[in-house]
Amino acid sequence: MSDIFDISDRVAVVTGAGGGLGTAICAGLAQFGADVALIDVNPETLEASGSGVERHGRRALTIACDASDERAVAGAFARVDEEFGQVDILVNLAYTPLFATPEDLTLDEWNEAFSINATSYFLCCREAGKRMISQRRGGSIMNMCSICGTSATGRGSFAYSFAKGGIAMITKELAIEWAKYGIRVNAIQPCQFLTPGLRHRLENPELGHIRDKFLSGIPLNRLGEPHEIVGPVIFLVSDAAAMVTGVLLPVDGGNLALNAGGTKD
Repeated sequence: MSDIFDISDRVAVVTGAGGGLGTAICAGLAQFGADVALIDVNPETLEASGSGVERHGRRALTIACDASDERAVAGAFARVDEEFGQVDILVNLAYTPLFATPEDLTLDEWNEAFSINATSYFLCCREAGKRMISQRRGGSIMNMCSICGTSATGRGSFAYSFAKGGIAMITKELAIEWAKYGIRVNAIQPCQFLTPGLRHRLENPELGHIRDKFLSGIPLNRLGEPHEIVGPVIFLVSDAAAMVTGVLLPVDGGNLALNAGGTKD
């Protein structure tokens, strides 16, 4: 039982690996023994995340790639094949922020939000799933969903929330489709985490009030820190969760448990 979180000798592919939650998760995967292939559209943030993997003595392969581009994703996984020869874990984190009210949202904005926040997950799940099936030893996929995937927030989150709702069902459908191959598929639903991007947003004086709004819906009364997402991810991708699949795990300080008419006092 002491080894149930050990993922040594496994290869993890992480999309959206550069910066924010990606950096923390990649380092966490390495700390528990995995080699990591890091995929992100931004080469600069990739290097920092790759260094975090190597500091834990594991191999890091950094691949600059648009995870919503089918051909680019196929090429990225081909590089993983060449470097590691296997895929045991997939962590999908690709994300783009887009805030617009439904009446003002353009079709181009809609397509961009869905392409990056949902289609990329399908493409990478498909590539990873093919390899896990052919390897005949199962595998684990963790998709980053959101509290917005099951509960509406307004504030111009329409397209983002729609995409995250899609991630919830991608997770559940693949969990059923691939259970016979020993592939587990789960998702995490975080509340707001203090990534560099969110910190920068909250520093805007015009948006200062939004922090109070976030906190009003989080019973633990604070925002998440990136390192606090690592434990739930390791749980879901390791043998500790060997009987867990098709689950949407809230990592939200109690947000989804709180009724909109309830109070924290």
